[in-house]
Amino acid sequence: MKRDQRKSVIFKILYPNGKIYVGKDETNSINYFGSASSALIARDFTSDERRSFTITRELLWESKSASVRDLNQMELAFIRALKSNDPAVGYNRWPRVKGSL
Repeated sequence: MKRDQRKSVIFKILYPNGKIYVGKDETNSINYFGSASSALIARDFTSDERRSFTITRELLWESKSASVRDLNQMELAFIRALKSNDPAVGYNRWPRVKGSL
């Protein structure tokens, strides 16, 4: 795919429990939902809750020309702004929040 056809994005995943995950994708794949820890997410849901599970993927930022460095910086900025690295708020585990495991 030519670079001018690619679009880098920062996205937010919203889970049914209200927690979020912020991620990035250099290709804006419709089928990519990030790399949050499945085990971490699974701990928050009962077997019954897992039977029917809907998540929402929202694009927060997009660019046709951002460098990988720019994309990484934007992802970090959104993680910090939305506090998705706070275990009470979201599933991002980097950067670590002071006092969290």
